[in-house]
Amino acid sequence: MTTATTTAPGTAAPPKPATMAQALRRALRDAMAEDPAVHVLGEDVGTLGGVFRITDGLAAEFGDDRCTDTPLAEAGILGAAVGMAMYGLRPVVEMQFDAFAYPAFEQLFSHVARMRNRTRGAMPLPITVRVPYGGGIGGVEHHSDSSEAYYMATPGLQVVTPATVEDAYGLLRAAIASDDPVVFLEPKRLYWSKADWSPDAPATVEPLGRAAVRRRGSSATLITYGPSVPVCLEAAEAATAEGWDLEVVDLRSLVPFDDETVCASVRRTGRAVVVHEATGFGGPGGEIAARVTERCFHQLEAPVLRVAGFDIPYPPPMLERHHLPGVDRVLDAVARLQWEAAS
Repeated sequence: MTTATTTAPGTAAPPKPATMAQALRRALRDAMAEDPAVHVLGEDVGTLGGVFRITDGLAAEFGDDRCTDTPLAEAGILGAAVGMAMYGLRPVVEMQFDAFAYPAFEQLFSHVARMRNRTRGAMPLPITVRVPYGGGIGGVEHHSDSSEAYYMATPGLQVVTPATVEDAYGLLRAAIASDDPVVFLEPKRLYWSKADWSPDAPATVEPLGRAAVRRRGSSATLITYGPSVPVCLEAAEAATAEGWDLEVVDLRSLVPFDDETVCASVRRTGRAVVVHEATGFGGPGGEIAARVTERCFHQLEAPVLRVAGFDIPYPPPMLERHHLPGVDRVLDAVARLQWEAAS
């Protein structure tokens, strides 16, 4: 895997406010400029620049043969990407919304995830599948799903999701550079989040599979990712009023999973809550809680708890505030971590 290029010291523009959408667009642009094998394809990614304008300007700069509008046929889009990758290209597919990706599952599960194994390593598929996901934007059905558990349960796929502007750039560059398929989940509600960032001097891209500690703490660990990271950071600040000093771990990569960072945190705090928007039953939190329990059992002061979306199809926009994990639900879970044992 390659790493992102950096500008020579002393020539980079100083950091300034940038959105996650801008960082993603710059990552695509830089990857296409660096490697002519990188092609972008999807519904409305060309002239329109995508529903969320992540591909804005790419067709004008690189031509519509490298940033290509496709028919409304997700299985066909991903099937075309499989063929492109088999012939040496490095396609980046955009699925317009999370649940729009479901028609492409057969291609993803039966071919994209299996090709390296099927060919005894002779034919890896360097495909990046970008999927805007999650709620918080008032979207209707099929526009707010959190589908990560499906991808996590499929061997052969890497699954990553950024929560910061810097990670949006770095993780997407790493995903495109990977020789194996990556499902890149983009939290829609964070597209317009901002941070000081210099596109001319992006941080060195770490290998996929590393979590980050976003807030140090000693009382308990909040394990989360993507759109729930800001929620957990807000909850951690609010928790100080109750005397709890919460650590927040941003997984960044769901597959590969960073057991080392997660377990080091939980062994130190002794308590953990997993927070995500996906449903609780069969959701990522069950696997994460099991891994933490297996590896940290003797250091745990309480069972690992989960705060998740309800086990229902995604609700109408007027009700999503109840469905999505919020600060109050996170703090309620923290309060149930058997604190009497610490007194």
